[in-house]
Amino acid sequence: MNRLVISNLVHRPLRTLISVIAIAMEVTLILLIVGMCLSMLNDNAERQKGIGFDVMVSPPGSSFFTGITGAPVSIKVADKIRTVPHVAAVAPIVMHFITTKNLEVIDGIDLDPNSPNNFDKMGRPFQYISGGGFTGPYDMIVDDLFAEQHSAKVGDHFTVLQQDFRICGIVEHGKGARRYLPITTLQDLLGSEGKASMFYVKADSPENAEAIVQAVKQIPGMDQYVARSLAEYASLMTVNNIPFLATFFDIVIGIALVIGFIVIFQSMYTAVMERTREIGILKSLGATRWYILNVVLREAFLLAVCGVLMGMAITALGATVINHRYPLHKMVWDNHWAIRAAILAILGALLGGLYPALRAAQKDPIEALAYE
Repeated sequence: MNRLVISNLVHRPLRTLISVIAIAMEVTLILLIVGMCLSMLNDNAERQKGIGFDVMVSPPGSSFFTGITGAPVSIKVADKIRTVPHVAAVAPIVMHFITTKNLEVIDGIDLDPNSPNNFDKMGRPFQYISGGGFTGPYDMIVDDLFAEQHSAKVGDHFTVLQQDFRICGIVEHGKGARRYLPITTLQDLLGSEGKASMFYVKADSPENAEAIVQAVKQIPGMDQYVARSLAEYASLMTVNNIPFLATFFDIVIGIALVIGFIVIFQSMYTAVMERTREIGILKSLGATRWYILNVVLREAFLLAVCGVLMGMAITALGATVINHRYPLHKMVWDNHWAIRAAILAILGALLGGLYPALRAAQKDPIEALAYE
């Protein structure tokens, strides 16, 4: 039977190739889109963890997905948080969300070593690859991936909020944003003098993070503020907690599944119509309905397997190109989604081949032999 299946597919090489490519595109569509979305989600979570904070305090009504809160509260809230037991340091920041070319969050921070708001007190200080910290109000720090993608070096200039900034330092990636500005400068540009977007809190011990969360909520006037430990924040950074992301994935998967179904249905239906006499001969030789059904479904399954393998190869190649060309957007290869995409492609192919298989199995052998 397997030899018959392979012979049938080889007999129409172009149609077979088109079917395999269509299923490969279905798999590639799922893996690339899902991989890019997951890479952005995971990258944001990892860079937030890299800051070194233990508790995150945000204004009332803020989203846990940082970068969309603006600067709505007084920076003096940091002084209130410092009165909480077990708090070792507090660093207010201003966040600005850019959507012009890429989705990016720029952070305004304080790096004054004499300031109680010093961002470097959160954990591991910036590791400078070249240059150093802010020396003027219009200096900017970037990470090495941003510098690599934009071929930037210390002394180069970039425009943010219609203001020219000079790169003063390039740091190792993995700590918060890709670009940092002096907090007072970003406050002035946003018209938010003396205000902050959120507050990072460093505990004297990570075990005391939950105690700090509860104590912050007890501060008069801060009962509506959102305080989260690092562990809680990490648990929220999932697909189901990002608005519409799970729905977007379902839509992509649904479209891909329909594509695979239609292609296999068309291919198998045409094949069955072309092989009416062959089916009649098989039935006259004693082939059962199950045998005919099995042959057609095996063809659909083999097409799906070849398409899945090709799709994964294309995805791996695409991920390599994306990671090389766009270092800021490292694509994630998720084994769970790879298996899921493979199962969906195979199920779609089998469903697409089911009706043609049933049609072939129900053919009358006499009518099939007389078919011209």
